[in-house]
Amino acid sequence: MIRLAILASGNGTNAQQISEYFAGSDKVKVECIIYNKKDAYVAERARKLGIPAYYHNRKDFYENGAVLNKLRDMKVDWVILAGFLWLVPEDMLKAYPNKIINIHPALLPKYGGKGMYGHHVHEAVIANHEKESGITIHIVDDQYDRGSILFQAKCILTDKDTPDTLAEKIHLLERDYFPVVIEKTVLQ
Repeated sequence: MIRLAILASGNGTNAQQISEYFAGSDKVKVECIIYNKKDAYVAERARKLGIPAYYHNRKDFYENGAVLNKLRDMKVDWVILAGFLWLVPEDMLKAYPNKIINIHPALLPKYGGKGMYGHHVHEAVIANHEKESGITIHIVDDQYDRGSILFQAKCILTDKDTPDTLAEKIHLLERDYFPVVIEKTVLQ
């Protein structure tokens, strides 16, 4: 059994979709969800799904090793970032080399980097009159949105698209592809 930990910062729609996708699997299991904002709705989603959820603050991630220790204690094999907004610390990158996967709501290398998440990305794409956008699923390294790309999916934009309509298109791509790409990658 391959054990996943999902790291999230907010609402948790991707965390829920991934968890539901693997709920009946005999090969992959979501072992826990770790979140870094006390009031993140992802904790409620985890509770409803029956998945252990743990809040950890910045000190736990960057100074005292509490998050890495939690991952080791739970025998986690892969770490999945699903709306997780902090740069992954060096000790975690070393403990999970090429085993941390992230999803980004744009076609990297465009619209990536610090501060480029969620609606900030969609607003920039619309402001620049792009003809397409999409998602990028990639391996995490020591910089925001720079790791090797595993998969990209595109959507076409029209002159009528707004950041909100683009967000809807991106959410559909995330739902359709993120769990499938995770499964393919971790089972290789």
